Amino acid sequence: MVMHAWRALMGIMGREGLRFIHQRERFISALVRPLLWLFIFAAGFRSTLGVAIIPPYETYVLYEVYITPGLLGMVQLFNGMQSSLSMVYDREMGSMKTLLVSPLPRSFLLTSKLLAGAMISVIQATVFLLIAAAYGIEIPAIGFLTVLPALILSGLMLGALGLMLSSFIKQLENFAGVMNFVIFPMFFLSSALYPLWRIQESNPTLAFLASYNPFTAAVELIRFALYGHFNLNAALITFFSLLFFLGMAIWGYNPSQGMMNRRA
Repeated sequence: MVMHAWRALMGIMGREGLRFIHQRERFISALVRPLLWLFIFAAGFRSTLGVAIIPPYETYVLYEVYITPGLLGMVQLFNGMQSSLSMVYDREMGSMKTLLVSPLPRSFLLTSKLLAGAMISVIQATVFLLIAAAYGIEIPAIGFLTVLPALILSGLMLGALGLMLSSFIKQLENFAGVMNFVIFPMFFLSSALYPLWRIQESNPTLAFLASYNPFTAAVELIRFALYGHFNLNAALITFFSLLFFLGMAIWGYNPSQGMMNRRA
């Protein structure tokens, strides 16, 4: 049984890896968005921001340095939505049905899909981080190692979000609307572009909502890890969000209880 599970896991991850290699446009588009924000958008805000990145020390950084973790989160957020799109496409083409009727537990198969998507997410985020470093963003050498676990956890959480959404999307045509409804509020209502204290000064209600946004926790986890520090609160929120989204996805793909049964 263990060998069958291992072969299934390697097969699913290998299939996602081959799909990623052959779909070069997906890789390029995943990098174009955050690079445009880094090269063009940040240029309009080229000023120093007083941002307490590592409490209790107040660190003043360039705006490009501040938004880099947020753009890493953007890469992973869009990858999670792309994974959701591939799930909806596979379900319409019938390959998802073939996968889910295998003798292995449905939860294991969905978790394998999640791991495969997170693997692609980490690769894309790493490439973006290397480009940002070549652009001149100052990143401590230790940060390239300490950020890896944060990227894995945030990639799993955002991938689980996409997995959950794919169980609710009935048709491929509905995907674009759902994706925009999820991506833009999550991204803009977070600390990816502005620190929470600045949002608090402008609108306390938005700051309150942003503080409970799972994407904010993922960004803060990456931001602290990139400078060799660990944000326990952000890690806990990201981890429990991962469990919730994955649990909802497993329930949604359950033909006797979840959304698959309702569509039938």
